[in-house]
Amino acid sequence: MLTLGPLAFAVPWALAALVGLPVLWWLLRVIPPAPRRVAFPAIRLLAGLHPREDTPHHTPWWLLLLRLAIAALVILAVARPLFPSGTAVPEGGPIVLAIDDGWSTGRDFESRRQRALRILDQAERENRPVALLTTAARRPGEAREIELAAAARVKAAVGALEPRPWRLDAPAATALLDRLSLPDGGVAMWIRSEESAPGTAELTARLQQVGRLVVIDASDGGPVWLDTPASAPDSLTATVRRLPGGGETPVALRAVTEDDRVLARVAGGFDAGADQATLSIVLPTELRNEVARIEVEGQSTAAASFLVDERFRRRPVGLLSAREFEGAQPLLDELYYLDRALAPFTEIRRGDLATLLDRELAVLVMADVGSLPFGQRETLDAWIGRGGVAVRFAGPRLAAAGVEKGTLGPEDMVPVRLRRGDRTLGGALSWSRPASLAPFAEDSPFHGLDVPPDVTVSRQVLAEPAIDLGEKTWARLGDGTPIVTAERRGDGWLVLVHTTANADWSNLPLSGLFVEMLRRMVALSQGVGGTSERAMPPLSILDGFGRLGPVPAGADALPPTAARTAPVQVGPRHPPGFYGTDSSREALNLGPALTGLGGRAALPAGIEVQALDAGRDLELQGWLLAVALLLALADTVVALALRGLLPTARAATGAMLALALLSAAPGTARAQQPSGTPADPERFALEASTETRLAYVLTGDSWVDGISRDGLTGLTDTLTRRTAVEPAEPYGIDLEIDELAFFPLLYWPITDSQPRLSEQAVARVNVYMRNGGVILFDTRDRYQIVTPGARGGPGMQRLIDISRDLEIPPLAPVSPDHVLTRTFYLMHEFPGRYAGGTVWLEDGAGNPGSEVSPALVGSHDWAAAWARDNLGRFRFPVVPGGEIQREMAFRFGVNLVMYALTGNYKADQVHVPSILERLGQ
Repeated sequence: MLTLGPLAFAVPWALAALVGLPVLWWLLRVIPPAPRRVAFPAIRLLAGLHPREDTPHHTPWWLLLLRLAIAALVILAVARPLFPSGTAVPEGGPIVLAIDDGWSTGRDFESRRQRALRILDQAERENRPVALLTTAARRPGEAREIELAAAARVKAAVGALEPRPWRLDAPAATALLDRLSLPDGGVAMWIRSEESAPGTAELTARLQQVGRLVVIDASDGGPVWLDTPASAPDSLTATVRRLPGGGETPVALRAVTEDDRVLARVAGGFDAGADQATLSIVLPTELRNEVARIEVEGQSTAAASFLVDERFRRRPVGLLSAREFEGAQPLLDELYYLDRALAPFTEIRRGDLATLLDRELAVLVMADVGSLPFGQRETLDAWIGRGGVAVRFAGPRLAAAGVEKGTLGPEDMVPVRLRRGDRTLGGALSWSRPASLAPFAEDSPFHGLDVPPDVTVSRQVLAEPAIDLGEKTWARLGDGTPIVTAERRGDGWLVLVHTTANADWSNLPLSGLFVEMLRRMVALSQGVGGTSERAMPPLSILDGFGRLGPVPAGADALPPTAARTAPVQVGPRHPPGFYGTDSSREALNLGPALTGLGGRAALPAGIEVQALDAGRDLELQGWLLAVALLLALADTVVALALRGLLPTARAATGAMLALALLSAAPGTARAQQPSGTPADPERFALEASTETRLAYVLTGDSWVDGISRDGLTGLTDTLTRRTAVEPAEPYGIDLEIDELAFFPLLYWPITDSQPRLSEQAVARVNVYMRNGGVILFDTRDRYQIVTPGARGGPGMQRLIDISRDLEIPPLAPVSPDHVLTRTFYLMHEFPGRYAGGTVWLEDGAGNPGSEVSPALVGSHDWAAAWARDNLGRFRFPVVPGGEIQREMAFRFGVNLVMYALTGNYKADQVHVPSILERLGQ
């Protein structure tokens, strides 16, 4: 590369052609213009004879300068001049391109990819070989060698890179680099992540040995991740962590269901210097059980998504009673009240102690069970120690057991030592009237519950006074007598309610307070996960962007719970995701495993540091070629004028200006007609009404409009080949002036520069949607960074701005049984150029009578996946699924057109009997 002040030339040897410009001047000067043809009588030849010899006429000097300027511009364009951004690769030998692709890079991986491609562009211009080194741990069986290769070949590998949902493996990367044979004078470019991995210092030193080392760092606040949330009766309290040393930063959490519905969103923030923030997601129990994951908004990483399994939702409760269920008199049965109170938010099981504990159980409720045999006490105590919650209710049998044994203590599976007998109205320890409950103390799990004044207790078992009785008391009567006591045993709890579970001793079971107290006690349990008796195979795995997907190669099953001597390490063999089966699964999350994570260490002296978001080089080749083309057009017009092929100089000037304007005109709706749309309104209406056509909204961006045109043209060809629909050439539509009623489907790409709609355009679009038209809004921002606190990506935010006045109905994700999934092809997802994400359409629950949704919203850039160039080649790659994903994108386009044309015909079952009759069934 040759640098001349602020200007650089990527192919400097091409400048040698400038030496030939004097020769070109001489050649152009001696070549006269072509002779003119003039009609005249032959006799005039004699009048025009002269004895002297004529010399040829020379080319005008200004025309010579014009042609020399064209030649000079072409030579300069071949030399590829550019203004460097200051982030170029230093001069030298081969390049080692090291890219951190661990979990923390998912949030800005596309920016890292683009920076790597710019480095490879320079390497390709300078014909320098490149060795690609990624630092995340490799999957089992994945190739582990690196080699020098041409930059064009490495570009393909970089285009296929994706972040890995686990931590970096710096020692393995160092070992790979040790086996690479490099000549002296190399350059290492390291696109580094924010996390500090063991062995990073050794990797840094090894990269310095390559030659000159340039480190490229992101300049924003760094990644965040989620720790295991704490479960409460009506909330999930999540701890969001980040690397130390940051300032005040906003953060938001979303609770999302398996079908991508957002149930709740809470916002908070990090204090300056704090490395964690706590946010609580408050949801009713019924809705909380639908939560499939908690994610940090704007952080598309595996650690910023916490998968919620049955341990946070299911609470199987076992009911144990000393007497059989009295079916004829249910109101006398203790279990009847417990069943009615627990059924709305738990899974109820009945049986004896052995049967109940033989299965996974979160809570065991014992209603008036007297003395337990020694073997059962041992079994129950061991179960509590592993995290179970046992709740005992008093009654005549428990009081009688205390009389028989003299007293009951902790060895008898009660949390406090009990007095003999019970306290009752009319007895030795009687009340003058039934006692009411006192307000709950701040250290009680029941704190915050309102105590109704009409809840009274007329009989109870009493606790012996003890030093720790106050610490074990969760609820008291008005006179201070404990009515609920509890003791921590291992990881679980043993709770005793000193009155009955039915209305014999108290009217508490008849009140709403009884239900709320049971909710609080059940919430103390740990829930139930997948089975621990056998290995749990991987079910669905998080990728580096925090999206659930198929199981990658090399993922192993989780060992049985009983066989685990240590927590399962998240890595290539056990990536984060769900393991087990659909009915019994366990979530393995990355965030809780990132304990003690620190920021990246300071670099040694002598290492150049560049910013990840530094600008790209400004290349002038295209501009020079465009100017050369304009000058060539002007030279053509002048040559025609000199040959006499243009009638007058005024006509020549007009033609030259027309050609120049035609070549430089922007791709607007009427100046260039990029879609072939007729400028004549009558012709437009005639052509649009006589043939079925797809249409797209002209955004004013010629690049985006060209993609929309080519994409819908490709979709039109596919429809013609595969279906009975044979659309004509698609039209580009100006919402301000064009009639929309002719088109069944309108594709609307969203751009940052798209202006707000006028009142006239809003009225046109609203009428179009009300009359059955379908609009596909494509925000094209699937992998763009989401600003914290924003509603979606940049495209979605712009769509919200420009569509405020549109009558867009309430939207919901496409359900698995929606007619769009089977109008022509059977589909369960709708990829475009990008996969994943959510497609939204009219919420059927909000409008059951709607047959066709007037609006669909997605972020997949479908037109780019459909688009072909003039040679029939696809213009853009699709990621990450390649050509299989492109085929699915075309199938979605076919389904969409069929949906717009036929509505819910495929969902109509009225023809099923006649079809079966025709089939002879």
